[in-house]
Amino acid sequence: MPSAIDSLIARVSDPSLRAELALAAAELRKTTDFGLVFEAHLPETVRLHDHLVRRGGKVNHRRSEDKSVFEVVAIEGSVATLKRVRYANGAAVGTDESVESEEAPIDQLIVVAEFGDPIHPGLRRLDGSIASGGDKPAHVVINGENYHTLQALQFTHAGKIDCIYIDPPYNTGARDWKYDNDYVDDDDDYRHSKWLAFMDRRLKLAKGLLNPDSSVLIVTIDEKEYLRLGMLLGQVFPGSRVQMVSIVINPKGTGRANEFSRVDEYAFFVFQGDAVVPSTNSNDGATEVRWKYLRRTDIESDRGTKKGGPRQFYPIYVDEATHRIVKLGEPLAPDDPLDSAPAIEGAVPVFPIREDGRHMNWGLIASTLQKAIDGGYVRVTPGYENQPYIISYLSVPNQKKAESGEYSIIGTREDGSKVVVIPGGKASRPTTAWREKAHDAGAHGTSMLGSLLPGRKFPYPKSLYAVEDCIRLATMNKPNSVVLDFFAGSGTTTHAVARLNKQDGGRRQSILVTNNEVSEAEARRLSEDGYQPGDPEWEAVGIFEHITRPRVTAAITGQTPEGDAIADEYKFNDKFPMADGLAENVEYFKLTYQDAARVELDMAFEAVAPLLWLRAGGIGPIIADRRGAPYVWTDFYGVLFETDNWPDFVDSVPSTASTVFIVTDSVTEFSQIASELPTHIHDPVRLYERYLATFAINERLAQ
Repeated sequence: MPSAIDSLIARVSDPSLRAELALAAAELRKTTDFGLVFEAHLPETVRLHDHLVRRGGKVNHRRSEDKSVFEVVAIEGSVATLKRVRYANGAAVGTDESVESEEAPIDQLIVVAEFGDPIHPGLRRLDGSIASGGDKPAHVVINGENYHTLQALQFTHAGKIDCIYIDPPYNTGARDWKYDNDYVDDDDDYRHSKWLAFMDRRLKLAKGLLNPDSSVLIVTIDEKEYLRLGMLLGQVFPGSRVQMVSIVINPKGTGRANEFSRVDEYAFFVFQGDAVVPSTNSNDGATEVRWKYLRRTDIESDRGTKKGGPRQFYPIYVDEATHRIVKLGEPLAPDDPLDSAPAIEGAVPVFPIREDGRHMNWGLIASTLQKAIDGGYVRVTPGYENQPYIISYLSVPNQKKAESGEYSIIGTREDGSKVVVIPGGKASRPTTAWREKAHDAGAHGTSMLGSLLPGRKFPYPKSLYAVEDCIRLATMNKPNSVVLDFFAGSGTTTHAVARLNKQDGGRRQSILVTNNEVSEAEARRLSEDGYQPGDPEWEAVGIFEHITRPRVTAAITGQTPEGDAIADEYKFNDKFPMADGLAENVEYFKLTYQDAARVELDMAFEAVAPLLWLRAGGIGPIIADRRGAPYVWTDFYGVLFETDNWPDFVDSVPSTASTVFIVTDSVTEFSQIASELPTHIHDPVRLYERYLATFAINERLAQ
């Protein structure tokens, strides 16, 4: 017996429309019978401001309020002939032949890519790289539409991501996010289903990036969408364990007329595989163990006295760049001048000299001090003119307590010393209600951003320490983990990951993705001034250029965009001046869209090259172009361009490499060369077949 909807469809006189409606109803019946059901909506589009209009491509009218998508069916001179694209079941199915074609000047059109269209992404390296982290993997910040960037990461990181932290649009109705290039407001009847469709597409791609054996997805949200988000996560991640944490982010509360004053928001934790909430020491009342001052303070122990000993006046050489102790010098006799100590390039010799100039003795002989240095129990902090660095150490009894676990080691400082605390409670699991002063978004989000980027504003940045605590729980036992944030906002995630690395000596790598959208108010002002997206004046105030990239740079270098030292200091977990910066590497990229034929013919290597580097771990230099060489190696990966040279290529494999890319159309040739590679090469990749196949699969998944 036909349903009510079937009876209504049968009454439609237009056979084409009747068939499309029947097909749409059939597809709807395939959706979840119980749980969250929402409108699929038409595919989203991304506008490609730097792409040329070509025959067969899709375009929008650049300035029109009409967001319709057209196919370019012909180009003559500077005029394009357009046909409106027709859709069925949320996917493009050709052009609408019932509507006449129209013409438009090419300079009034803008190329678009729809979700579901085949895309072949590349990355263009941008200026501003930072290299202060030695051989650590580089943090990666990408300016690009996050859906297509997630597709690109399917080639580089499928199943490799250990933690995803995202702070998506909260869908407040205040026109704070866009769906299909238009702001969504409170009057939109489809506001919630658009948000769900928007999130569903991205979460499905994110799922393919997470390590299925052990990984954590963290999504923050407020009361507007937390119920729908919880159900959506249950559908996208069936079988995974999901918990929601309440985080107090505004202790004073946000006043709302006739409503409760809001003090918190929520964070969903989705645990994949064997990932669990780790046990932690309760730090309620925890105190840091007192470190002893290495320079003696009693007058009876000044230089040359019998009590001080003849071996306890010696130079301690501190590296001026890293502030680490690099060497302990030989003791000086009581009458030896200070300049008789040998000089070490780049290091300052530090002697135990009081502020008033009186020469004292160190509290330990050099051999005992060296043991403490090797264990991470010696601290170096800024001093004064006569003693440029203050040296402190942990007593031997306290060192033993730290090694036995009686005291907790909760991190490592930049000078290599360990952060040791006396726990205030027993080991326990974190609770689902977080009430920490450190999580105040006003004090440690908005105010901190003002210190990093004076004069620049961003709506509702997260507290650095709240993000840090979330990611710490997900990666506590994974110091080499990869952390992804594809709603990067102000860049807090990279800042937090860099801080975690400093605290425990980790080599975590973050990947941030954000577009370069401007706010609605800014867009209105720019439009009134005659600018449009793609113009330098417009792009300069977009989120990537104006906030994300400069914030990450400021956090790592310790300098504001104006070149001034950041006038603030960190207040929790690891306290030190922000001006000290963080020892990390950073690379900035822009997502590009490539022609499949050019890729297949090895004519787009420069665009694909950063993706190869990312797949190999993002460490060291990028093999950016061929430069006529038959093959190229770095310490971590290599590319064989001309297979006739494979014996030399194989003979020159570095022992530290794990990934190779072989450019060949022949599966047999690829297999033969791969079989000759040493066993530590665990990821041989055939180009460009693997690259092209990845995005053919993505095209089908997007439908």
